[in-house]
Amino acid sequence: MNSTTLQEPKAGVKENLAQFTLLVIINLFVGSMVGLERTILPIIGEERFGLASMSAALSFIVSFGFSKAILNLFAGSLADRYGRKQVLLAGWLVGLFVPILVIVAHAWWVIVVANVLLGVNQALTWSMTVNMKVDLAKTTQRGLAVGFNEFAGYLGLAIMAAVSGYVASTYSLSPEPFYIGIVIVIIGFILSLTVQNTDQHVKAEAKKQKTATESITTGEIFRRTSWKNPDLSSNSIAGLTTNLKDGMAWGLFPIFLASGGLSVGQIGTVVAVYPAAWGIVQLVTGVWSDRIGRKNLIVSGMIVQALSLWFFLLVDTFILWLAAAALLGVGTALVYPVILASISDVARPEWRATSMGIYRFWRDSGYAFGALIAGLLSDMISVEWAIGLVAFLPLLAGINALFRMKETLYI
Repeated sequence: MNSTTLQEPKAGVKENLAQFTLLVIINLFVGSMVGLERTILPIIGEERFGLASMSAALSFIVSFGFSKAILNLFAGSLADRYGRKQVLLAGWLVGLFVPILVIVAHAWWVIVVANVLLGVNQALTWSMTVNMKVDLAKTTQRGLAVGFNEFAGYLGLAIMAAVSGYVASTYSLSPEPFYIGIVIVIIGFILSLTVQNTDQHVKAEAKKQKTATESITTGEIFRRTSWKNPDLSSNSIAGLTTNLKDGMAWGLFPIFLASGGLSVGQIGTVVAVYPAAWGIVQLVTGVWSDRIGRKNLIVSGMIVQALSLWFFLLVDTFILWLAAAALLGVGTALVYPVILASISDVARPEWRATSMGIYRFWRDSGYAFGALIAGLLSDMISVEWAIGLVAFLPLLAGINALFRMKETLYI
């Protein structure tokens, strides 16, 4: 009995610093996989494959968003059943096929298939890195843990968006930028092999909780996270509209900026500034939410996202577009890690990974809905109108959180 007690893992970032740091580095490579496509794939669709319809051009984001969303539903339960590390490694194996398919693509449907696999890769790898960090952290460090995770992922995305834009402008749109993707997967897989599973941390946390273990089905967790629990559902709506905005930005920003006269390199810079600000500011907002609470940051972040999109439309110079992109990143950073921390506050450890997976299902389906709505509005009206109308959705989600959600930090 004493030997079991001695072997019980300790919670805390400091107490698990080596593993925590390794997971931060791994998520840098996870985010880089998305950044690889961020600048150049919309341009490839238009220039190389001659896609005149915006709806057709953005189909790669739709395939990415829906595949990632659906896999998120299962990633949490798979992790609870088989272990976080096993799911993480499986995600990297799937990711290897993404750059290879883009390199050999002879038709646009191959790009769409590659992005289905990218969605699977991101759902399995990103979900596990965030869950494992939350497992390692103390309950008072959830915002810190999620903030570091999202910082690393979106910093990787930003760096690779800029690098791929530079490589594409120096050499060509493909295949040169996507050779980098193969290297990213290999490094990510090797690093993930050295990670220790965090299952024992989950069991230890559940054991310490004073209340009796709650028997709850996956269906009930889905209902609570989606609509029954006002805190969880408000977070799901905020996450969905945040990524809906991001799906629109991913597809339309390069096209919009190209029509404004920017070069591929300049477009890559603007596109990179948005996730860079998003990633860096998350280091502050995650920790900040551990001190002042979650709700006010979520509400203000949703409003800032809407305002920054309208600002993006009102300016017409490279410098001001950089400023608008940075502001959009700040608004997103006020929301992204804080929502995950808020869900961790509400969900019990035994079903936390499943609830977070369901939240990520709704959040990442926003990519697909954003691309669909942006494509339809662009085809029917214009790219500018599509950006402006989509901006209303995060604003409405912020108002919803203001009135329906209570502060979850003290639950």
